[in-house]
Amino acid sequence: MEHKLSDILLLTICAVISGAEGWEDIEDFGETHIDFLKQYGDFENGMPVHDTIARVVSCISPAKFHECFINWMRDCHTSDDKDVIAIDGKTLRHYYDKSRRRGAIHVISAFSTMHSLVIGQIKTDEKSNEITAIP
Repeated sequence: MEHKLSDILLLTICAVISGAEGWEDIEDFGETHIDFLKQYGDFENGMPVHDTIARVVSCISPAKFHECFINWMRDCHTSDDKDVIAIDGKTLRHYYDKSRRRGAIHVISAFSTMHSLVIGQIKTDEKSNEITAIP
């Protein structure tokens, strides 16, 4: 069965924003929210199954997807002199795994208070001063 790339991306983005953490979660989100998703996509062949979603998404370059997503968000949300950008560092402790010698991930985020939206995020090698980590 064929599915449009735009439908799979719409489904995946909406599901992840809503808290989906895996391919089955994304499929479940789609089945539960099909009426909402059909307002913005076709889904003429129904909801793609989790294997299809995983296969399609795995073919997409993460760096290119990130670039496209950021550009899309910039087009949707303009900033002006009244917007306050908050810079904050966080440690994602969920990713720490001593048995695999995998440390926690440290990220710095830029948050637009006007749009309530993270407008940028970078991973840092270790917990550091947020100001020195910003490019």
